[in-house]
Amino acid sequence: MSKLNEIKISVRNLVEFVLRSGDIDTSFRSSTRAVEGTRAHQKVQKAQGDDYEAEVSLKHQFQYKDFRFVIEGRVDGIIDSPLAGACIDEIKSTTKPLEEIHEDYNHLHWAQAKCYGYIYCWQNNLECIDIQLTYFHLKTEESKIIRKSFNFGELESYFFDIIDKYIIWASFTAKWRLIRDASIEKLEFPFQKYRRGQRKLAIEVYRSIKDQKRLFVKAPTGIGKTISTLFPTIKALGEGHTSKIFYLTAKTITRQVAEEAFVKMRKNGLRCKTVTLTAKDKICFKEQSICEPEYCQYAQGHFNRVNEGILDILEQEDHLSREAIEAYAEKHTLCPFEFSLDLALWADTLICDYNYIFDPRVYLKRFFDTNNNDYSFLIDEAHNLVDRAREMFSATLYKSHFLDLKKIFKDQEPEIAKALNKLNAYMLKMKKLCGDGDVYTQKELTEDILYLLNRLMTESEEFLATNKNSEGHKPLLELFFECLAFTRIAEFYDERYVIYVEQENKDVKLKIFCLDPSYLLREAIKRGKSAVFFSATLSPIEYFKEILGGEQDDQTMLLPSPFPTENLCLMIASNVSTKYKDRGASYGTIVKYIETVASNKRGNYLVFFPSYKYMNDVYEDFVVQYPQFKTLIQNNIMSEEEREDFLEEFKESPHETLIGFAVMGGIFSEGIDLKGSRLSGAIIVGVGLPQICLERNIVRDYFNRINQQGFNYSYIYPGMNKVLQAAGRVIRTEEDKGVVLLIDERFNTISYKKIFPHEWRNALLTKSKIDINKKLKAFF
Repeated sequence: MSKLNEIKISVRNLVEFVLRSGDIDTSFRSSTRAVEGTRAHQKVQKAQGDDYEAEVSLKHQFQYKDFRFVIEGRVDGIIDSPLAGACIDEIKSTTKPLEEIHEDYNHLHWAQAKCYGYIYCWQNNLECIDIQLTYFHLKTEESKIIRKSFNFGELESYFFDIIDKYIIWASFTAKWRLIRDASIEKLEFPFQKYRRGQRKLAIEVYRSIKDQKRLFVKAPTGIGKTISTLFPTIKALGEGHTSKIFYLTAKTITRQVAEEAFVKMRKNGLRCKTVTLTAKDKICFKEQSICEPEYCQYAQGHFNRVNEGILDILEQEDHLSREAIEAYAEKHTLCPFEFSLDLALWADTLICDYNYIFDPRVYLKRFFDTNNNDYSFLIDEAHNLVDRAREMFSATLYKSHFLDLKKIFKDQEPEIAKALNKLNAYMLKMKKLCGDGDVYTQKELTEDILYLLNRLMTESEEFLATNKNSEGHKPLLELFFECLAFTRIAEFYDERYVIYVEQENKDVKLKIFCLDPSYLLREAIKRGKSAVFFSATLSPIEYFKEILGGEQDDQTMLLPSPFPTENLCLMIASNVSTKYKDRGASYGTIVKYIETVASNKRGNYLVFFPSYKYMNDVYEDFVVQYPQFKTLIQNNIMSEEEREDFLEEFKESPHETLIGFAVMGGIFSEGIDLKGSRLSGAIIVGVGLPQICLERNIVRDYFNRINQQGFNYSYIYPGMNKVLQAAGRVIRTEEDKGVVLLIDERFNTISYKKIFPHEWRNALLTKSKIDINKKLKAFF
């Protein structure tokens, strides 16, 4: 029988999917219930006699209606008594009074146990079996057992009734795979020809997916990285080398590029279901994303309707965009966020943020609960993952949060107030370690803070579960999750971490800070079978391979620019220092250089600065000296509409020259696509070094100890990345022609030149306005 028709599913997932019903309700529940539940199971199991076997794995393989099913699960306990016969024991922990639990309390509990009973009967040739549900009360530690006898025929009928309900989905999946794979087999590259290096990239990506390897790629702007990674991965999907594709990005704009790539492939005949995951707060229909049936009609009865909604959209749509998800969620009165997560299970490709795979607090556990997932990860703009990973693997607490809540709970909840007071006192103690300075760092994470945080969470749980409209509930709930995040991140604490205390104004910050995310990223990547990290600025590539969790035998790939080098006029103004102490003296020269570049050819230009202050100061001087130019300036905070208005000013074949002032590493230096005459040049002021700060200095010191590369890892490489991203805005297609002027004496030093991309090897040195004029006249 074809492997396409093999259905693998756990008993629990099968039962919960087919029989689920009721509301979404994410109102507060004890965070320790999972741990307490495990302990409850262990207590019940240890109290049993010699005829009790705990944690028994069952696996049932069979053919039924053109499918080969593999149903797996683990039974809490099997009692095999010579006198009473066999019995399946399903253990459930509860806080509900045992007298309120009756035979019909929860049909899902019976369903799971009865499926186990059928499998056990079939495998052991039994005519009947007992099923018992053991309810263990977490507070009283008392148990209630409900036991019933079933014959094999009853259980077989029940089991196959569930299978028949699931067959609808199994049939849909099997038919869809045939349609999808047939379309992939015929699919051709959606452009008439490959750009230089593009075919080579596609071949290496395909090989990495097929061989279940990791690949690190520096592919210049304009090569077409998105289609060059997606197309071969889709081909690998159709050939069975991977079962699902995760296209991971850091920004909304790059998610849109991935969606557009699928639009192009669909025009060439591709049938592939893609889902774009949108953050809960953004896609929620309500003013506040409170998933409680009393507040939200979409949460109320969601599970009664969701399977119908899933089948509806899957039968009608291949592109499960945010707009499509919202439309079908409205049609079926579903929570759009939970709906999108369910759709992800049925989609061939997920387009989503990094955190859905890497963040230990929110990653998609529904996909990664086993180690046998043949998934492929395509990590776009992978240079962004370094700082994102450090934040995802770090956690922070503030003293003020404990103090403010202590005042609220002092009279109404003395035990909570007491726990808050102890944490406030602990933070004061940590503050004293700073002495006369603002910062104190230590290598060891003491258990004291974890004990106090767990104590607060324990004391808070009942209040949070039963007093959601009370004063202080919302801030206490937020603090609860801050504490929970801190304790969870503490589980990863090792030599790659440090803990520091910092005085911020009148507050005190305590942070578990991840210095080196490589190990945790490497472990996260193991949730799939293959991964491709790619970016135009993955340079130096060995640094990124190391810091992003690569291993020695992982492949790296450096691709040259596909565009003629003569299309880019790259100049270095090496007579200007933009170091912080010299900036005031640089304004006049920079203003003249901007005017010189902009005067040589009518067009649109972007000028990038290392800080808002530097940008604003130069901008003020420029508009006074050269009022004839049309100018724009980036604001510190810009709405989506303001960003679009800013970019809209960069028009094709402009009638007057436009100069936009922006910040390196900001919203206009990465991910924007101003093709053709929409951008004639970029002027980059400074080497992009991140602002000197505590955390970067801690990272610097750490890597100095590890490999003597601290300043490079913490400052030079991240800074140069910003420069490369900003310069990459200029040449986007084969027809583009433009200028990049790098202003800083450090660009002419060995330490920077050795990390220049290959296509920058012919950069022109210039030290005067006259020289720039001369070079630009020759170029244009």
